[in-house]
Amino acid sequence: MDYYKTPEDFKEANGYEINGYWYPRVTKIVTIKAKPALYRYYGAASSFAAANAQTQKSAEEGTLIHNTIEKIFLGENQEIDPGILPAITAFKNFLDKNNIQVSQEHIERRILNLEHAYAGTIDSLALIGGKFGVLDIKTSMDFYRDYDLQTSAYMHALTNDPAVPPPQTRWILRVDQIKTCQKCRSTMRPKGGKEKIRKPYPSLPGVKLCADDQSHEWGPLTGVTAIQESPYWKNDFEAFLAAKRLWEWENEYWLKRVGYLK
Repeated sequence: MDYYKTPEDFKEANGYEINGYWYPRVTKIVTIKAKPALYRYYGAASSFAAANAQTQKSAEEGTLIHNTIEKIFLGENQEIDPGILPAITAFKNFLDKNNIQVSQEHIERRILNLEHAYAGTIDSLALIGGKFGVLDIKTSMDFYRDYDLQTSAYMHALTNDPAVPPPQTRWILRVDQIKTCQKCRSTMRPKGGKEKIRKPYPSLPGVKLCADDQSHEWGPLTGVTAIQESPYWKNDFEAFLAAKRLWEWENEYWLKRVGYLK
């Protein structure tokens, strides 16, 4: 559990003030879910401080990619940071090859669910392949089930929002950058200053895996994109509500102090 000095600290870190009322934020609620891969990463690190520094640096790089994509959606001219140029180039190529229509008024749009008392901010609403839905941008190395909890919360809120048509589906668009071994086709992700190496699975026919991580011959940093659609969200929303109840239990002291719980 996080620690806070004042109720205002808690409110600022965990939610939004909307029309005079405070609501917890979707992305804070879903943090209650266990993340075994992250725990293993911290456990294997030389120290907690070192792991925390790398995690923070990775988050900053992800935010930079995310903010740059937002400005592209808004049609703003900008200078691209060289460190994320491969990822942004891959994203632009993805847009050129796919029929994606994004309305600027729905970029970074605040959502509010009065029935279940939570709020959030969606990346965008989009029309893709003739279907209207929630588009969420991630800079992770894979698709994770946590994303289904998050986007299901958005779907339920928007289904009951009279200001927009009910969304038909939801997508996660993953934008990342990697290096590929020229010998065995393993990939290396240098995000956050930590080199995460993945071997091809199953191994490619006729390709012999390198003996160890020092034997790889890495190619240039290259951007990658992948999109995943998940139209069926109601079961995920039930899981989100369960996570929300657990998050409320964990933070009961502060939620009572700020007046969210009685």
